[in-house]
Amino acid sequence: MDASQLLINSLSPDAATRQSATQQLETAARDNYPGYVVTLSHELANENALAHVRNAAAVALKNALTARDATRQAEFSARWLALPEDLKSKIKQETLMTLASPTPRIGSYAATVVASVAAIELPENHWSDLIQILLGFINNRESVGLRISTLTAIGYICESIKPEILASRSNEILTAVVQGARKEETNAEVNASAMRALYNSLEFVRENFEREGERNFLMQVVCEATQNPSVDVQVLAFECLVRIMSLYYDKMGFYMERALFGLTVLGMKNPEERVALQAVEFWSTVCEEEADIAVEAADALEYGEVPERESKDFARIALPEILPVILTLLTRQEEDADEDEWNISMAAGTCLVLLATAVNDAIVPAVIPFIESNITSQDWHQREAAVMAFGSILDGPDPQVLAPLIHQALPVLLQMLNPQQEKNEAVKDTTAWTLARICDLHSTSLNTDNELHTIVAAVVTGLEDKPRISANCAWALQTLVDNLSGYNYEEDVISPTGPISRYYEGVITALMRVTEKPTNESNHRTATYETMGAFVTHSAQDTLPIVSQVILAILTRQEQLLAMQNQILGVDDRTNWNELQSNFCSILMAAIRKLGAEINPLVDRIMTNTLQLVRSAGKQSTVLEDAFLVVGTMASALEANFQSYLPPFLPFLYPALRATEDQHLCIIAIGIIGDVCRALGENSAQYCNAFMNVLLENLQLTTVGRDVKLAVLGCFGDVALAIGGSYEPYLETTMLVLKQAGEFNANPLDYDSIDHVAQLRETIIEAEVGIVSGLKGSNKAQLILPYVPAIIDLLKRACQDEERSDTVYTKAMGLIGDLAEAFPNGEIRDQLLAEWIINNLVKSKPRGLTPEGKRTIKWAKEMVRKATTAAPGFA
Repeated sequence: MDASQLLINSLSPDAATRQSATQQLETAARDNYPGYVVTLSHELANENALAHVRNAAAVALKNALTARDATRQAEFSARWLALPEDLKSKIKQETLMTLASPTPRIGSYAATVVASVAAIELPENHWSDLIQILLGFINNRESVGLRISTLTAIGYICESIKPEILASRSNEILTAVVQGARKEETNAEVNASAMRALYNSLEFVRENFEREGERNFLMQVVCEATQNPSVDVQVLAFECLVRIMSLYYDKMGFYMERALFGLTVLGMKNPEERVALQAVEFWSTVCEEEADIAVEAADALEYGEVPERESKDFARIALPEILPVILTLLTRQEEDADEDEWNISMAAGTCLVLLATAVNDAIVPAVIPFIESNITSQDWHQREAAVMAFGSILDGPDPQVLAPLIHQALPVLLQMLNPQQEKNEAVKDTTAWTLARICDLHSTSLNTDNELHTIVAAVVTGLEDKPRISANCAWALQTLVDNLSGYNYEEDVISPTGPISRYYEGVITALMRVTEKPTNESNHRTATYETMGAFVTHSAQDTLPIVSQVILAILTRQEQLLAMQNQILGVDDRTNWNELQSNFCSILMAAIRKLGAEINPLVDRIMTNTLQLVRSAGKQSTVLEDAFLVVGTMASALEANFQSYLPPFLPFLYPALRATEDQHLCIIAIGIIGDVCRALGENSAQYCNAFMNVLLENLQLTTVGRDVKLAVLGCFGDVALAIGGSYEPYLETTMLVLKQAGEFNANPLDYDSIDHVAQLRETIIEAEVGIVSGLKGSNKAQLILPYVPAIIDLLKRACQDEERSDTVYTKAMGLIGDLAEAFPNGEIRDQLLAEWIINNLVKSKPRGLTPEGKRTIKWAKEMVRKATTAAPGFA
């Protein structure tokens, strides 16, 4: 393998050359992993190689060591650890030597590889001298480049490894990092690297932060760094303050009073926008923390408990100082700002939104004078800032406080949306956004006799404006119909009329006109289709004829687009085609859900189009997923009548079920099995042998992602619930699989592992609920009896897990109730009288349960009482 040439080719602008080189590198990694990593290490360490080749080598080596998916990461780690010790030592030595490369960029490339190897080896108690070596490098005053690269590596290591693993060396690491961050260090690049390392290690140094003396020193270093002559260092220092506030809010009272108030206000006024952005972000973080604490306090109050955290009211105390600065920053808009590029006025608007949620009513009198004095200004910057300020404070204060202000502001806002009155696009865009916020948050405050009419008329006109304005107007209409129509939880019940009914024809006509536009700039066409879907979803009886016209128009558009399949020439055409097909599918799904079985006259046409779309979409297209979702929605609507449409769809379903490399499509296909089984009930049994074979095959594949496996486990319950007693042939295998999956325990040091186990247990419990209920409904509950001990063992571990969620707890108790109901004659009496079950059903009163959760617990308690014949503890 000519590694150098392959690495060069992997960066080639020519797609074919690049793809060929990438495939050859992947083949080398698979067929000869030891040789592959050694070669890459040599290329990275080769001082005669070109910098971009060495970068490519570092990237390839890092990618051979790390993966985002936990399962693949475990495979990568095992593969590395299995290498001979001398080979691993050689690679590690070369990489460490490369940290000292005279080319600064190369050292940073090597730092990523050092951290990737450390993330594998340190948790296994390997490479025990690494930290000592790195600390020695940092103390090497002769090589600035080596110090910078080493600080970078330490930062990456602290970011990627659990604090407990390096607890014994934390003081040394922190000392080395802080030495580089102090103002006494005169090299700005060293300062910057140290600040980055400190940022990455802030969670790692939690114990140090608990000690007042060390905390004071750290805060002093960071605060002093905000005044560093280097702008890069200032930015990094403020980034550290943002993260410190997020991690250690409860420790910040002393520092806010002594330094942080003043430093951050000065930072927001800094002419360097990068510095000002981070200073604004600091206050956004304060507001987010205090809003979260307020929610937690409200929850605690509901249960008569003392809140775990206490708000320091930093935002409320600082309001007089920070608000004028934030309002001033709102006026620093750029004439031709890119909507995707974050700037200081956007950051100030976001901060004001968060400030309103943190201080609530106090924001209103503080902001209103700014709005009143600027909303009619001749300078568009002032007008736009005034409208932005009003829109930003609509969430947080009491709606009754805001209602009179909204009524007062509406006539002015509607004029500012009128293209005859307002010529500036930015002002109209922000006005449309503010009206959408009013529709979203305060629709019930609107006067439906006159204000509603004027708002609808204005935003319908705005749909024809520039794309950004059009998208916000579409959002306003969507939130209006969502909020005023309400949600009818009784399926098959359609209200005779609704508050928006009289506007349907005009609105739908306008929406259809916008969706005919050939481009989707600012996502406005997609937003318009989403709004159309909302109008279909909330349509009342008196608007169904209009909805029928929409469906027919969409089907016609879809057929015309399908006929153009062979005319697609380039990537842009394909992207446009895919977007439109996805939009059509979303409208059709909304219509199918709304009409249910009433969709029957159009079913043939919809299914014909959908199957043609599946054939045209291509294996990796998201359109394929959308088309599958239409089929699943149709199955749910038609129920037993869907059976005639299933055979022509199955040839497309089975390949998707096996397409485990495309996890999202595979999961959707697995979901369709559930949809089909629920729709056909016991009639789906004839297809279940094939379904179950594919599902079990997926579980056996080592390359299948865990999300796919979770979907498979959940699907077992859907199948069992649908076919009842016919599930017997699959019972032993699936219960064994569920038992094995339930025995998986989380790594307490790995948060991803903890989350996965929580999801896994919830899915297993849901599957077992379906199996128990299905067999119980077919009078075959006795088949479950041998598996009851394993089920109850899982439920016990799930309920006793300190990290358990309310959802897992509720579902576990529900399954206890299902088992009790399935065996009412004392067959599992002893298991049901276990102390942990009695404690959870009778004595425990977990906080945070929903009303539905509380009903589940009450029902389960009654079922257990009956099944244990009023035994002590349940009497």
